Amino acid sequence: MTYEAATPEEYIAQIPEERKAIVEKLRVTIKDNLPKGFEEGINYKMLGYYVPHSKYPDGYHCNPKDPLPFMNVASQKNSINLYHSGIYAKKELYDWFVNEYPKHSKRKLDMGKSCIRFKKIEEIPYDLIAELCTKMTVDEWIEIYESAVKKK
Repeated sequence: MTYEAATPEEYIAQIPEERKAIVEKLRVTIKDNLPKGFEEGINYKMLGYYVPHSKYPDGYHCNPKDPLPFMNVASQKNSINLYHSGIYAKKELYDWFVNEYPKHSKRKLDMGKSCIRFKKIEEIPYDLIAELCTKMTVDEWIEIYESAVKKK
């Protein structure tokens, strides 16, 4: 499901009523725990958390007009998804998250390379997501991103 929104508030206003409070709580959890320097907005038709052009003028290599993406939250048909580029790019972070998840949820982890799907939305492990948000600074994300892009 995609939504046409210019702001996070507009995005949340469009999602199904039973998800609004949950997505808002996820939004607050992320905003309260992400290190300084990331910005919130809409990118890729989702709630986005990214490195602004004021910090990283080069932007995203696929489209330099876009800021460098880091995290996204999307309300999909059957789940609420959290996309975290740092989990995909840094194996130690991925391993930490996979190891910690069972301590916070009795559900099996439903995860792709960077996508964590929450099908039982009333059981989102907010404390774990809060801790995940603290694990990478803007400068570390830029360094990891540049080392990966420059290899290509």
